[in-house]
Amino acid sequence: MKIIIVGGVAGGATAAARLRRNDEMAEIVLVERGQYISFANCGLPYHISGTIQEREQLLVTSEETFTDRYRVDVRSHTEAIAIDRKAKVVRLRDLATGDESDEAYDKLLLSPGAEPLRPKLPGIDSARVFGLRNIPDLDRIMSHLSQHSARRAVVIGGGFIGIEVAENLHEKGISTTLVEGADQILAPLDYEMAAIVHSHMHDKNIELYLSNRVERFEDKDDYTLVYLSNGRRLQADIIILAIGVHPETTLARAAGLELGATGGIKVNAHLQTSDPDIYAVGDAIEITQTISGKPALIPLAGPANRQGRMVADNIVFANSKEYKGTLGTAILKAFDLGAASTGLNEKQLLAADVPFLSCITHSGSHASYYPGAKQVSIKLLFNESGEILGAQAVGASGVDKRIDVIATAIHAGLKIDDLTELELAYAPPFSSAKEPVNMTGYVASNILNQSVEVIDWRELRDKLESSDTSLQLVDVRTAAEFEFGSIPTARNIDINHLRDQLSELDPKLPLVVFCQVGIRGYLAYRLLKQRGFT
Repeated sequence: MKIIIVGGVAGGATAAARLRRNDEMAEIVLVERGQYISFANCGLPYHISGTIQEREQLLVTSEETFTDRYRVDVRSHTEAIAIDRKAKVVRLRDLATGDESDEAYDKLLLSPGAEPLRPKLPGIDSARVFGLRNIPDLDRIMSHLSQHSARRAVVIGGGFIGIEVAENLHEKGISTTLVEGADQILAPLDYEMAAIVHSHMHDKNIELYLSNRVERFEDKDDYTLVYLSNGRRLQADIIILAIGVHPETTLARAAGLELGATGGIKVNAHLQTSDPDIYAVGDAIEITQTISGKPALIPLAGPANRQGRMVADNIVFANSKEYKGTLGTAILKAFDLGAASTGLNEKQLLAADVPFLSCITHSGSHASYYPGAKQVSIKLLFNESGEILGAQAVGASGVDKRIDVIATAIHAGLKIDDLTELELAYAPPFSSAKEPVNMTGYVASNILNQSVEVIDWRELRDKLESSDTSLQLVDVRTAAEFEFGSIPTARNIDINHLRDQLSELDPKLPLVVFCQVGIRGYLAYRLLKQRGFT
């Protein structure tokens, strides 16, 4: 059997290695347009600051090593320019010489990845404007930084790459501004969770311009002006574009392969395209989002690797495996914080018209009495049947553990009550006896069994802005805490004195009680509810 793989990195290179393990006699040709068949693109931003000191550490394997170990015919600097599906031939072009040749195949795997978005803005071709998608992009950035004295940077885009680049430029000593067109960074998070990261980035002296779009660039002698939609002009010695990617489907489209509604290559459960002899994996394909069951584009390295392995099995073992969809579990380091998500967020659930409930807990990353405990904020989304729809977590420690546990629970079909019963490892340096995942399960269970009613912050804000005088707003923290600031119009009654001051509250008017992280507010709710208050 002869298999041609178009594209290396996560999906293509993984598939090639697995194919060889499956079939020692197969003829495998790996075609890669770039110089490097496999590199750690997720690690690229960390070389800018020197966190990853050696550029070679980003190279997962070399062409020579891959050829020697797997006996794969690797052809770098080679582009697949056309597919003749009837003849089962791929036309290849050697980018060094321009020579073209035809290569026959029995099975073809497309792993072309995604291309960075680059809008046609005036001045975008400036020598100070860069993207960061691969090793050559990184080389150009590092060359510019070494040849010029960069003091000011502008990063455009508040996604994973944008935030990582902003952090590493800052760590390099460059004053950095981040511009984002939406009202928040990190689209996988809901606004209130992203707001924790906003605050932290402000603390790190990263200037944020949210709800702002770049309109044009203008080169000056020794800097470039970035014009924003709000009228501001930012001076920059280097500008990094990180506004997202779109699937690379040029080859597939020209070959007449079916594309999905999202614009990605359409594949079935076996990762076959509309041509049964052509498979596709990675950032270029349209997948099914696990929870919604709807088509989506989720460009992540983990799913691409799993898809590459699965396709290799399906090619050799006659479609023995089915891809069950992508949940979308991801995590980001933003200076001292981790920000992670899995499943669907509130915006996605609303867009899909899926009813949901939610809760947010603020637990310690480990036992409070053991030094170094940090707050972990977890938002859980679920339905009235107790099915878990998604989760987000932000904190300085232990975020990865908690989001992975919840992602595993979703994959296994566990429900809210199951979260309360999970037996998770505990010792004071690592967690708490009341584990944060258990705690978020407890709170969600209380909402489901109506042990507590919650009000969303947006609903409360709207009521306050409408001057709803029927609402009694009570802050049950201590007087000292209250003095540091509270929600406007709130009165302060310490939870420890609440029973003695019930006469100060009107039982005919609804109450909203709150504290700092939730526990005292919950205690106040239970007390007041049993005393006849609404």
